[in-house]
Amino acid sequence: MIDIPGELAAAQEKFNGEAGRAFITGLPRLAEEFLDRWELRLDGRPMHGVTALVLPVLRCDDTPAVLKLQLPDEESVGEPVALRLWDGDDAVRLLAHDEATHTMLLERLDHTRMLAHLPDTREAVLVIARLLARLTATQAPEGMRRLGDIARAMLDRTPWALKHIPGPETRGLVADCAAAVREVVDEPGDRLLHWDLHDENVLAADRAPWLAIDPKPLAGDPGFELWPALANRFDTDEIHWRFDAMTDVLDLDRTRARAWTLGRLLQNTLWDVEDGRTPDPQALDIARRLRSAR
Repeated sequence: MIDIPGELAAAQEKFNGEAGRAFITGLPRLAEEFLDRWELRLDGRPMHGVTALVLPVLRCDDTPAVLKLQLPDEESVGEPVALRLWDGDDAVRLLAHDEATHTMLLERLDHTRMLAHLPDTREAVLVIARLLARLTATQAPEGMRRLGDIARAMLDRTPWALKHIPGPETRGLVADCAAAVREVVDEPGDRLLHWDLHDENVLAADRAPWLAIDPKPLAGDPGFELWPALANRFDTDEIHWRFDAMTDVLDLDRTRARAWTLGRLLQNTLWDVEDGRTPDPQALDIARRLRSAR
């Protein structure tokens, strides 16, 4: 029997409704199918994120691995494509993939040694920057969702969102973020981006000090990658240092990187407004500090 965590069921109900409920109902059968098909044995308690069930397993030769079962969406559907292209270089290695169900077999990393546990937050930022510098050296393949399309859609939704944002200062800040995106939207880039490389998506492994997991890949400018590391274990006084350090390691044009980072604030704000929430004060503070930086 596969124990389905209640938190995963609740998240699927919240974000995917009927499709999420059907996914949760079918998870035990799906897990049993792939345990049998790929000759796997359970080797620990289930783990989960917001959208995926992850089962520690052993392969038939006793090699540790994890079975990842998730309901694909526009963000996660490119994950196996990106992992194949990176082929274990600075990212978790994809061992097998079933296209029909989006089920993946991945190498097992050490989930007890997460970058979020590293006490030195500056070193954690540099770890992420070094990973991103290497991951984004890969050109995105045809068919990957593209930052240019995402950015244009954000700009189309901005006038509506501004009407629903309380406070003239916040509206002005969000409008400035949109203006920054307009300056770069016609040159969105073509690198393979992870998009979600925060410090809980970096794990230690025996074969490498740190590896990236759980990409939500798209094709675009690496400047769009900086936001999670700016927000990790938020420290107001560190924002400028983090931005400068990351742009240096990734060798990015600071003006373009600032524009695309403000684009992440715009993206987050649009999601907040569409969900009936007020914009996140921490995110606004980061954007405010970057807007004024030179």
